Amino acid sequence: MATNTNQKLAVLIDADNAQASVIQELLAEVSRYGTATIKRAYGDWTTTNLKSWKEVLHTMAIQPIQQFAYTSGKNATDSALIIDAMDVLHADAVDGFCLVSSDSDFTRLATRIREAGLVVYGFGQRKTPEPFVAACDKFIYTEILRSEPGETKPGQEPVAELPKLKPMLLNALNATVREDGWTTLSALGSQITRSNPSFDARNYGVSKLGELIRLQAAYLEVKEVKSGEGDSVQTHLHVRRRAALPQKVA
Repeated sequence: MATNTNQKLAVLIDADNAQASVIQELLAEVSRYGTATIKRAYGDWTTTNLKSWKEVLHTMAIQPIQQFAYTSGKNATDSALIIDAMDVLHADAVDGFCLVSSDSDFTRLATRIREAGLVVYGFGQRKTPEPFVAACDKFIYTEILRSEPGETKPGQEPVAELPKLKPMLLNALNATVREDGWTTLSALGSQITRSNPSFDARNYGVSKLGELIRLQAAYLEVKEVKSGEGDSVQTHLHVRRRAALPQKVA
């Protein structure tokens, strides 16, 4: 997915449903897509539940937004975040939003922001319901941002199964392939993200898409092609002859 690092972004955090332990890495990830001109965390700061967040708010320059829980069982925090998001949207103050939550209640908010032509980056755990993931332009699982893996014990929370890699790559290649049978790595990456917002090479244990592609040598061939003047090169790939390219991979 092509990104404009000059984008102004509003980072809105559902502190009731997000982890303070990864906030430094999360904001570093946000900086890959633009500048966080608005950083707000929503919750009832009078309770002890958000103690871990209180310790990072000032160091990360995040503005805490107080929202009392007026009624048991109703999430007033979600409503406050959504109202503020719409105010920011109509003020034309930013180019996009970073919604930090694993809660599907923000699915419609993400859809509404995109309808207005702004980009939406979602951040949440792998337990995040698929509708919210799909509603974002790109969704980053916070597990890949942890500096210390294993923070969450196995079985402690449900984990979404990652999409099968080979069908996803072949479908994206099929959609971008040229008449000569080749496509570029950048075109492939953009197509995968459009079809699978949660795709990230780091989900599969590597840092870059190019590295992930090179591990698929059994059915993909890669070559480097000089691009323009100088030493710049562009990565091209195609399906090896013995691996037929399907019309659609299930």
